[in-house]
Amino acid sequence: MLGFLKKLFSRDDTPIREMLSKGAIILDVRTQSEYRGGHVKGSMHIPLDQLSREAKKVQKLDKPVVTCCATGRRSGIAADILSKMGVEVINGGSWSAVDRLKAG
Repeated sequence: MLGFLKKLFSRDDTPIREMLSKGAIILDVRTQSEYRGGHVKGSMHIPLDQLSREAKKVQKLDKPVVTCCATGRRSGIAADILSKMGVEVINGGSWSAVDRLKAG
């Protein structure tokens, strides 16, 4: 039973690790106050409500992108927006999970 639950709630971080190994930019889409409360060192910050206006800046960097937020919901939306613009992007989920992957 424990093995089943672990499998059910675990996630495969391999795609995120691969993106980070390719020099991906980490894009945090939380609010300014959330970002000030803690973030991945070196991450780019564009709040989700500003991403539509600022997305071309990300696109021009011509690098893969790992999006993150508090839980993965907003970063999923951000990943969809950037993907439609042709950016190689993956939803990293919570910023703390991405931070652990980057450090490890």
